[in-house]
Amino acid sequence: MTSKNFGTLPTGENIEQHSLTNSAGASLEVITYGGIITALRMPDAKGALADVVLGYDNLEAYVARHPYFGAIIGRIAGRVSCGRLSLGGQEHQLVCNDKPNHLHGGLTGFDKRIWNATPVIRSDGAESLRLTYHSPDGEEGYPGNLDIAITYTLTAQNELIIESEATADRETPLSLTNHSYFNLSGEGSGSVAAHEIQILADDYVPSADENMTLSGRLESVADTSSDFRTAHKMSDVIAKVYRGHGDNYHLRPQAIAEPELTARVVDPASGRVMEVLTTETNLQFYTGLSLDGTDTGKSGRAYKAHGGLCLECQGYPDGVSRPDLGDILVRPGTPQRRTTIYAFSTI
Repeated sequence: MTSKNFGTLPTGENIEQHSLTNSAGASLEVITYGGIITALRMPDAKGALADVVLGYDNLEAYVARHPYFGAIIGRIAGRVSCGRLSLGGQEHQLVCNDKPNHLHGGLTGFDKRIWNATPVIRSDGAESLRLTYHSPDGEEGYPGNLDIAITYTLTAQNELIIESEATADRETPLSLTNHSYFNLSGEGSGSVAAHEIQILADDYVPSADENMTLSGRLESVADTSSDFRTAHKMSDVIAKVYRGHGDNYHLRPQAIAEPELTARVVDPASGRVMEVLTTETNLQFYTGLSLDGTDTGKSGRAYKAHGGLCLECQGYPDGVSRPDLGDILVRPGTPQRRTTIYAFSTI
């Protein structure tokens, strides 16, 4: 593992970039600002490496407004309806930064916080980076002091493993995700329209309105445009999914102990395959619709619509009011643990 300075924030703090490399030559780069994955290089069918996540090569671009490229999202990923939480008979009002809802942890979510980094070597020799952050009571309106650890691991089998562990001094919600945008042909290579996607979910939660507020209704994907239980070419489905955005899929009623296969993406051009395995209850699929060419990436090329897709493993965002769709509460004395794996191979 190597580390270097990635830049200095306007407030004076230095941000580090940590690089992990496996025996196959694949590599991962993470910065301590937002726990952002800035690069993930994976081999194609011929062994050539390419960076398969969207992002920037400088801190200034990440500090400016951007669409959450590669960041840790929390305390709650997704939209909390009107930012309202009711816990133990007490009402809490979260910051509503995406009117009328609370989105991705608020105005200054975990994607904009500075994380402490510690290199770790696992028993199997895999390189890991452990990031920790203390979220104080009242941050963005959330109750309770929360301590979080995120561990990124790059295995010899070209797996990116993301593990989270959290403890709290009072009952509080937590539903983290990583918001990487993937393009298996390589970032800056154009649209993912030729990618093939499969999502192994029987149910989804449709949006209730144009603000992308989740309805809370669990509906079958059968006979809908949201049914990806068999693989579909992205170009065939982008115009059919809700508002061209993508839906929130319900995988199971409660989080599980070991990750299970949830989604699979194939890029016929490069031969790269990405399988997504998770212990989480939900998966948010996003087509990259809002990329509009205003963001210039590491390649020096603009990111246009559908220049990358997201498969965000998470709990149900409104899980406090709908525990039947997945318990997202962290309780004193009971750590919350979750795991998501992005496993790469070739065809």
